[in-house]
Amino acid sequence: MSEVKLTAETRKEFGKGAARRIRRDNKVPVVLYGHGAQPVHLTLPGHDLLLALRTPNVLISLDIDGKSNELAIPKSVQRDPLKGFLEHVDLLLVKRGEKVNVEIPVQTEGELAPGGNLLEHVLNALPVEAEATHIPEAVTVSVEGLEAGASIHAKDITLPNGVTLAVDEDAVVLQVLAAQAEEAPEGEEAAAGEGAEASAEA
Repeated sequence: MSEVKLTAETRKEFGKGAARRIRRDNKVPVVLYGHGAQPVHLTLPGHDLLLALRTPNVLISLDIDGKSNELAIPKSVQRDPLKGFLEHVDLLLVKRGEKVNVEIPVQTEGELAPGGNLLEHVLNALPVEAEATHIPEAVTVSVEGLEAGASIHAKDITLPNGVTLAVDEDAVVLQVLAAQAEEAPEGEEAAAGEGAEASAEA
């Protein structure tokens, strides 16, 4: 997994007004917590943090006030529902070698068997336990040739070394749904019926 270095500043102002001022300066209010320590309130550069968060479960190396360095992973990200900019981020403090529970995206490859069937993602992300500094960015599952009624369970997915499931192994992750037969519109059915009646009368 990738590691991104960001410069953090200790935050001393709180409340909605302070948060708005922070965002006007192109920064994001952040809370760092974990390991039983008191939460630490920080600000991070908005653009750099936004780029970092494009990678799921990115490992962030924080240089806090030029005095200390900490490792963290994102746990909660709040975005503006309309404009999409970052409003607030919670980071979880981690250490090298430590195991953490995270969710990793499920990607698919291959084509379903012919027939117009649909692939349903029951779980878009798979809960796993992994070393904090070796969290996989995603898992890829082959759906090549699967037919209607087929399903892939958590236990069927091959995980990287050191990564284990944090969900019931029988949990359904993907399933193939049968294609729905298209029904003729009511108008067409009525026209077809009238045509049949006319033919009978003739």
